[in-house]
Amino acid sequence: MRIHLQRDVEKLKRRLLVLSTEVEEEVRQAIRALMERDAKLAAEVVAREAQTDLMEVDVEEDCLKILALHQPVAGDLRYIIATLKIDRELERIADLAAQIAKRGRRLSAQPPLDIPFRLDEMGEKVQAMLKKALDSFVSLNAKSAYKVCAMDGEINALKKDTFKLVRSAVMKDVSRFDILMEKMLIARHLERIADHATNIAEDLIYLVEGRIVRHTPEVASRPPMD
Repeated sequence: MRIHLQRDVEKLKRRLLVLSTEVEEEVRQAIRALMERDAKLAAEVVAREAQTDLMEVDVEEDCLKILALHQPVAGDLRYIIATLKIDRELERIADLAAQIAKRGRRLSAQPPLDIPFRLDEMGEKVQAMLKKALDSFVSLNAKSAYKVCAMDGEINALKKDTFKLVRSAVMKDVSRFDILMEKMLIARHLERIADHATNIAEDLIYLVEGRIVRHTPEVASRPPMD
């Protein structure tokens, strides 16, 4: 019975790794399409969303199958619970990547704005945060996951700066309201991806340490004393 459980868990790990790689790539391509004003690439990101949704369902079904057939306990049970939660986070990240791509495609048809919104910097930090969160899960590295939690504040600060710039720009020229709102919403989408990356890191901490650190940011960003 234990052998069958381990076989199914290994299959689940492979599927989750494939899904993680796909979602990370979609985020990367969405941000690239935005920065390069590449409408074709943005359309490709949007088209990939349906396939990602199917992959997410496959992972969920595998988790439910393991729970039903093997009734795992202790560490195995924590792994399945964490995988179910991370699977959902990845699906939401993919949705946000598609939203960024859609807004980037619309912006590519408009004249560029001469305002330093720092979306490129925000995009780079979000990608680094997501990568670290996913790598932490693959390697079961809780210390790395704590670092992800600590990075979230940087993204929040950049989003606030973008909102301030948008508000100031609208007050100066209301005719650019629609395009400025697109910029603001993209910053919001990036900030939400960072939130989901943080959730993944917190789920990994739960898996490795059995600690629930969600809603306790001062704990989540600081590992326990050795």
